[in-house]
Amino acid sequence: MSNRDIELYRRVVEGDKQALESIYDQYEKLLYSFVIKLSGDQALAEEALQEVFIKIWTQKAHFDESKGKFSSWIVTITRYTAIDIIRKHKKQEVTLEDETDLPEDEAESTEDLVEWKERGSEIRQAVKKLSEEQKQMVDLFYFKGLSQSEIASQTELPLGTIKGRIRLALKHLKKHLSTQKGGVHDA
Repeated sequence: MSNRDIELYRRVVEGDKQALESIYDQYEKLLYSFVIKLSGDQALAEEALQEVFIKIWTQKAHFDESKGKFSSWIVTITRYTAIDIIRKHKKQEVTLEDETDLPEDEAESTEDLVEWKERGSEIRQAVKKLSEEQKQMVDLFYFKGLSQSEIASQTELPLGTIKGRIRLALKHLKKHLSTQKGGVHDA
């Protein structure tokens, strides 16, 4: 965990605009490319980044260093912000059930996926080892931002099958990444 990130975040909380600019300069390219991959829309990516940094500045999004790395937190905030904007632009109603990514016991794997995003080439190699069905689930769920229900509807598969494939894909990704240099939990 970068002490510099934590110090900058603390300064932002105290109202330091320079610290916010430093965080923006450090993460803007990563977050922008992440949202472009998620949405395929440049205007939406710009809107999402603006919203993320407004949330940080107005303290509507709070970082807790005891729960993980700052970089993982800001990517997660960006993902959820982008998905909200995508859904708003689609003008779809989203139910609470649609918002549930995975069961609570799989929360660590979701956090792992955010961490893995920062390891670009390792992720690409691990994803290549997944079955075609699992690759499709990872793409639709994590990169396209579809809910599990939307994936089930689009693929005409039962919701339970979708959940199982996502869980299995995450399990395989975690296994492949943990066998690579350094393991999944080393940073």
